[in-house]
Amino acid sequence: MPKLLKPSFIQQREKKTKAIIALAIVSLLWGTTWVASRQGVKYMPALQLAGIRQLLAGFLYVVFFLFKGIKWPRGKEWLNILILSILNLFLTNGLTTLGVKYISGGLGAIIAAIFPLWLVIIGFFSMKPKVPNKVLIGLLLGFGGICVIFYEHLKDFFDIDFRFGIIISLVASICWAFGTLYTKQQAREFDPYFSIGLQMLISGILLYAVSTVSGMNIPVGQIPMNSWIAIVYLVIFGSVISFMAYLYALQNLPTAQVSIYAYINPVVAVLFGSLLFGEKLTVFIGVGGLITLYGVYLVNASFWKRTN
Repeated sequence: MPKLLKPSFIQQREKKTKAIIALAIVSLLWGTTWVASRQGVKYMPALQLAGIRQLLAGFLYVVFFLFKGIKWPRGKEWLNILILSILNLFLTNGLTTLGVKYISGGLGAIIAAIFPLWLVIIGFFSMKPKVPNKVLIGLLLGFGGICVIFYEHLKDFFDIDFRFGIIISLVASICWAFGTLYTKQQAREFDPYFSIGLQMLISGILLYAVSTVSGMNIPVGQIPMNSWIAIVYLVIFGSVISFMAYLYALQNLPTAQVSIYAYINPVVAVLFGSLLFGEKLTVFIGVGGLITLYGVYLVNASFWKRTN
């Protein structure tokens, strides 16, 4: 009996549902990796941790896809992969991991939550369609909720001791915004999943080289078990699984909608920090969390209505 083909609108609906699930996975897992990264860099240099993480994750990706018989990129594809390696991972992941050492965790959460707003700002200077008003309100509410959660750290922006960490964290956030938009644009040109593996491998080599040349590393044999546990968690859940989910969501959902993960991550990080390490939960965390979730709801509701 011949297999019945599903109508295109049903296929689109199923694909969108899978993309929403993928976005939920990213929102949850990247929130937990905040906690893992903070624990890992307590016992080893941040750039070395980032380099090892990307090297291992990239190696797993590349071996998997080569085993499946996928072809290597050719010509101009390598240039795109190199650009994305620098934007998405070398600068973004490297500077973010390094920034954790120089600023408070709350301040890092606020800066990371600026990411969706960078997309809006970049959109003002491009020829792409502008973000709908309801989505913009949702994004602003989401960012406002994060500021409420970490209100005690807003004054850290004016702390001279945090200046270096603030600058490199802001640069990381901007690079991630440009990298995300570039990934969305170039995903049709080559397999994005094999590409992310190559990006991780290239950026891992670069990060480890920088950590070695700068002296910001320790002998591999001296890396404590706590850091190795953090690295393994970051490789499996923060890189291999999460990046596949992120790319799938980015391919099948509007970029602004995908960006809301940046508001959910800090909420997840706060909850996991409380659960695992007894970090204090406050009224501000509860109120800010509700504001953030309402902003996320507005963004999702707006895009859902526009596509149904």
